[in-house]
Amino acid sequence: MGKTTKQLAKLSEGESLEDFVGPLGTPADIRKLGTVILVGGGVGVAPIYPQAKAYTKAGNRVISIIGARNKDLLILEDEMGKASTELYIATDDGSKGHHGFVTDIMKRILDSGEKVSRVVIIGPPIMMKVGAGVAFPYDVEILVSLNSIMVDGTGMCGGCRVTVDGKTKFTCVDGPEFDARKVDFVELMNRLAMYRGEETKAVEKYEEECRCGLH
Repeated sequence: MGKTTKQLAKLSEGESLEDFVGPLGTPADIRKLGTVILVGGGVGVAPIYPQAKAYTKAGNRVISIIGARNKDLLILEDEMGKASTELYIATDDGSKGHHGFVTDIMKRILDSGEKVSRVVIIGPPIMMKVGAGVAFPYDVEILVSLNSIMVDGTGMCGGCRVTVDGKTKFTCVDGPEFDARKVDFVELMNRLAMYRGEETKAVEKYEEECRCGLH
């Protein structure tokens, strides 16, 4: 769980956010396909949840796999269970469900011979990259929801640009869902890391101001 997420979790009733942008981009392509595997890691479970409900409503068999570092960081477990045909859980430390990664379970399902029409993976970029690599050899469509840095939400600033199939795309207007086989994940992760120093300083400044405000 990132620092921003922790800050949001600490908000009390009556408190507010100065700004909130979204939803951005194009609607998810949800229709009746057959069997769909939804993979959510960490806070990526949050956007997977409405998709699970929508795919189920569209008449699909929905196999959901959610994961976190440990059982205390798992979110929306009950909700995902109700929205899915089957629900699997993975934790890095083995404190709940499969001891390992969500991609381990996904591979086991794909290896079982069950006909899967689509895999949707949402989570940290490295998880989406690894998940796409695991699913690549199988005859299945693979979609990922990218989380590149977005500034103005119109595609004009270029902050969220990613390379897909050798072409420049803007996550805030062309995405966030893309064909995982065509995404340049290395570029995505490098761009996300570019402003890590500035982001850390901004968080530290914010936390210092909050502490001073309590005195």
